[in-house]
Amino acid sequence: MRHNSFLAMATWSVAFTFIGIGISYGDTQQQADTNAPENTENASATKVEKIVKSDTEWRKQLTKMQYYVTRKAGTERAFSGKYWKHKAKGTYGCVCCGGPLFASATKFKSGTGWPSFYEPVDDIHVEERLDRTLFSVRTEVVCRRCDAHLGHVFPDGPEPTGLRYCINSAALKFKPAGKASD
Repeated sequence: MRHNSFLAMATWSVAFTFIGIGISYGDTQQQADTNAPENTENASATKVEKIVKSDTEWRKQLTKMQYYVTRKAGTERAFSGKYWKHKAKGTYGCVCCGGPLFASATKFKSGTGWPSFYEPVDDIHVEERLDRTLFSVRTEVVCRRCDAHLGHVFPDGPEPTGLRYCINSAALKFKPAGKASD
């Protein structure tokens, strides 16, 4: 009986140690990010006209799933979204504000069940933020113009960037190539 109690206590001790390591890594990473020198080469990237709406206005504009994903940082089920296997040529824009986000030429089959891209149209349109939800540290991707949650970016994508922008279909609106602006 004592042996089982000791094993249980040892297991919890190891688990809390790993959780503590994860939390301190996240804190260190955030500190490193805030202490990093500003990139003067891309200083204009932070200067976009912000769109601010009330919660009521967003609810009127978006479907329930679009609202859940973009305004509440939700995630649609894998393999259920409109664009996960979409192959038409064009641009994927933000469903909330219409800003251009990803070109179809950068879309690739990741096998994850969500649309995946290896780079945005331009860094000026997306922002990356530290995300510590779900007991992990990830990088959230949001629309820089309206702060819509789009998905996450991971370092396991194809060349030339090695990145995989894993984006919810509900956060996107597709504009076919050659179509005039709305």
